[in-house]
Amino acid sequence: MCEIPRDNASNKEITKILKASKNIAIVGISADETKDSNSVAKYLKNNGYKIFPVNPKYNEVIGEKCYKNPASIPEAIDIVVIFRKPEAIPAIVDEAINIKAKTVWMQLGLANNNSADKARQAGLSVVMCKCIKVEHAYLV
Repeated sequence: MCEIPRDNASNKEITKILKASKNIAIVGISADETKDSNSVAKYLKNNGYKIFPVNPKYNEVIGEKCYKNPASIPEAIDIVVIFRKPEAIPAIVDEAINIKAKTVWMQLGLANNNSADKARQAGLSVVMCKCIKVEHAYLV
């Protein structure tokens, strides 16, 4: 169960984020095609986004080079999508802030209000406890 998100992004904000974004880092992606992170990344790729898989275990996932961490991605990132355990969220949010990502997206089942507050204070948009694939299919 996810922490109850405070000040979560509205549907209008989410629509704006999804329409304005091009480059998406998928942190915690799995090469296992049965995992949500893999199917979400494929969906986003098939819908015109440039996907940057992030998982130090792999060299490539869904036909894309896999990166060790968000900081190792050579392009600007619009959205950092988190598919990791809740305890990993603060460090990933710090990385998103450091690379000047525009949005931190905590997937369904994930929320961290303290990290969200920190990201917002740094100028990032925050979406918590929502699936980016579901939101895209519904709103865009």
